[in-house]
Amino acid sequence: MSGQATFALRGRNPDVLTCIANLSNDEVFTPPEFANRMLDTLAEAWEAGNGGANIWADSRVRFLDPCTKSGVFLREITSRLTKGLAQEIPDLPARVDHILTRQVFGIGITHLTSLLARRSVYCSKHANGKHSIARSFRSDDGNIWFKRMEHTWQDGKCVYCGASQKTLDRGEGLETHAYAFIHTDDIMARVTELFGGDMQFDVIIGNPPYQLDDGGYGTSAAPIYQLFVEKALALDPRYAVFVTPSRWMAGGKGLDKYRERMLSDRRMRRIVDYPKLYEGFPGVKIRGGISYFLWDREHNGPCEIQTIWDGKPTGPAVARYLDAYDVLVRRNEAVPILEKIRAKGEPTLDRRVSSQKPFGLRTFFHGKPDPKNIKNPVKLFGSQKVSYVKRSDIPTNVEWIDKWKVLMTRVQGTSAAIETKFLSKPIIAAPGTACTESYLVAGHFDSEDEAKNYATYLRTRFVRFLVSLRKSTQDAPKHVYAFVPDLPLDQEWTDAKLYKRYGLTQDEIAFIESQVAEHDRELFDEAAPDDDE
Repeated sequence: MSGQATFALRGRNPDVLTCIANLSNDEVFTPPEFANRMLDTLAEAWEAGNGGANIWADSRVRFLDPCTKSGVFLREITSRLTKGLAQEIPDLPARVDHILTRQVFGIGITHLTSLLARRSVYCSKHANGKHSIARSFRSDDGNIWFKRMEHTWQDGKCVYCGASQKTLDRGEGLETHAYAFIHTDDIMARVTELFGGDMQFDVIIGNPPYQLDDGGYGTSAAPIYQLFVEKALALDPRYAVFVTPSRWMAGGKGLDKYRERMLSDRRMRRIVDYPKLYEGFPGVKIRGGISYFLWDREHNGPCEIQTIWDGKPTGPAVARYLDAYDVLVRRNEAVPILEKIRAKGEPTLDRRVSSQKPFGLRTFFHGKPDPKNIKNPVKLFGSQKVSYVKRSDIPTNVEWIDKWKVLMTRVQGTSAAIETKFLSKPIIAAPGTACTESYLVAGHFDSEDEAKNYATYLRTRFVRFLVSLRKSTQDAPKHVYAFVPDLPLDQEWTDAKLYKRYGLTQDEIAFIESQVAEHDRELFDEAAPDDDE
């Protein structure tokens, strides 16, 4: 078979990398189509920053995927370079050998994925095997490196990635998930150790593991993708292109410092955001959606934000400074609305809303099913049921017990691809009540009228729209209320009044109402002390 035929076969359908299943939601394979969108963005930036030059026609550019899984990025880069370098290196085998030995490099995240990546890139699990399309490698690995790494344990956790020693300190037959790229204090020395010599990469691109599979699941699992991004930027490439979950933009466990760094980095040149569940990676549930960014070492200015919804841009990309707020406002259409609201300088609801465990009680805490034999009982709102406890069972904020309160569930959202409510219906809790951490106390008041007006306010589309700008998952802690004005409660607020108060245009109103659905007719749940006796 000729060398030409080897590459022609790649046009056959289906592409195997569109067919393989993800190993887990932590280590998600990038679809080839999505990888090529990222490469198109890279090529456009390279052309703009290099006098119209074609990155795929440059035989000196070095690419690194520091978290390669299927090898899709390296494969597609190799394919593009093979076409782009045809004039400079006319002989196909020599051209391919040059690309694979001098230009594309990867670090496998597991033994299995390193074999898969080599098969994708070299057409052989051994870079120097008889079926490999490379000709100059002497090692089995070629430029796709993998060796088993061990965690560095201290006080039961890995000092580099936070992995649990109890879960991942295990035998040689099992994967450690100690990823080489992030388990080092000196990333420059690590790259030299892996690939030798003075190895400076022009482009670092990848789709890192999202969270550590060490026994923490769902929202309790610690993210890890930010560690790959930070190490990549420390290598000072010309460009970095990464796809990650979008939770970092507004929340995420342990991501505050990372978010602050990314929002303040004027080298962020472009973000392409896919907020709709399942859209970026079909079939993979990543709450809050996914996005990819282009970091440009030579850029110093605003970042272009582009939102993709149902496969199409929601509008033109808009250049704006990311640190205008403490979170990234993802939708460009929302920014002028938010600016009008913040221009009034009003206090915001995050000062009023309680922290987690408003009364110091965990979700699993329950009292007795009825108030019998309890002197001066307190009605307790808990997970999916109401019970009764003694006042002495309430460890904190006991002064709130005899106030009128508005309660909001801490978790709101479904598995649907589109969230439209953003907050649950408020519960008005009369004096003599408390709650577990299943709820937040959104506010406490001296009068029932104030509580009712506040609950009505929280139900408006206006409020829930502002919450949506900070809410990236089902979790709705107090910080999601930080854009919501804390208004006087001497009147009942409606959307019409609020739109008028802030001078919103018809287009702005239409955008809010396209994003946020009305609640049903029942205004709120009222909960008097003796309702269910």
